[in-house]
Amino acid sequence: MITGQLDQRVTVERASTGVDGYGEVITGWTPVCTTWATVEPLSGREYFAASAAQSEVTTRIRMRYRPGITSADRVIHEGTTYGITSVIDYKSANRELVLMCKG
Repeated sequence: MITGQLDQRVTVERASTGVDGYGEVITGWTPVCTTWATVEPLSGREYFAASAAQSEVTTRIRMRYRPGITSADRVIHEGTTYGITSVIDYKSANRELVLMCKG
């Protein structure tokens, strides 16, 4: 991973639940981290190949490794919300995460 390519800010959020003052259960999203990343819309060929395995994968997000990120989380980038369909620990080296997302 070339750190100079991590030139965009993204926020990873996780679903959370709580109880308000009236005892009602409320659900929402809590920020897990805000970090530098590379957000890459998939080209036509990559999109076609990715859709064979995962339907509607439209974006690849690369970031430094951060433990605990799962496909239940979501990513916010410049006002767009992306659902994570797959989390890949690139080369199993705990250095870089590749998030395959749909927007």
